[in-house]
Amino acid sequence: MEKSPEFPDLLRLIDERSTAFRAAVAAAPSLDAPVPSCPEWTLFDLVKHLGGGDRFWAAIVGAGPADAPPAEAAAARAALEVPREREALLDWLAASTQLLLSALREAGPDAGCWAWWSALQTPRTSGGVARHRVQESAVHTYDAQLAAGAPQPLPVEVALDGVEEFLFTCVATASAWPHKPTTFDFHAAEGRSWRLTVDGDGARSTRVPAPTAASGEDPDAAGASVHGTASELVLYLYDRIQAGSLHVDGDAGLLDLLRAWEPEE
Repeated sequence: MEKSPEFPDLLRLIDERSTAFRAAVAAAPSLDAPVPSCPEWTLFDLVKHLGGGDRFWAAIVGAGPADAPPAEAAAARAALEVPREREALLDWLAASTQLLLSALREAGPDAGCWAWWSALQTPRTSGGVARHRVQESAVHTYDAQLAAGAPQPLPVEVALDGVEEFLFTCVATASAWPHKPTTFDFHAAEGRSWRLTVDGDGARSTRVPAPTAASGEDPDAAGASVHGTASELVLYLYDRIQAGSLHVDGDAGLLDLLRAWEPEE
């Protein structure tokens, strides 16, 4: 079974997606262009969000293990001042990414740090931060490309890890599922699949064998199964596209319950 990207690959992917993001910003007709996938945001707002996030997480990784983000990092993000001229803004954005990459390289993959997610399936380490920032950069690159009028699928390497990263980071919880226990399967056309189980013990995910062409009813069928390219699955999970853009087997209404669920943790 395929391994997740190693730490050096995660750093490379952050850099690559950030470069693609800047290219989309440079090609856009205006920094005031609306971002359809981020209602009420302009492209300038999106740049400020991604660059500010790079700087915020660089400070968090640099601070080491903690029960909360460093107060100075939170204050700096709240008071963030960003250039309005496009070339200067792109320079600021590139510098923001380099600050994050430098902090991650210095810390190494196993250094502990604060993180907002449950540690059930994604560690609160610089490696966990790097893996998540790949996806933040990738999805927001799609947003920027959409604002520029030329959206592109996420690269396969990024998207395949992105489905798992979302399930392990954004969904995993020990908070009880408030409905009848069930499972959700996510099948990427590139040949990788995952099962999300939700019940009284919370939510957890694992890789499962990809479906085959074998006939007959599957006694272990999921409550709902979502099929698409890895890029489509990631964009669906991040609410960039709707379930109607994908092929869904089983009870599609369960997906609405999953999206509406707000665990107490």
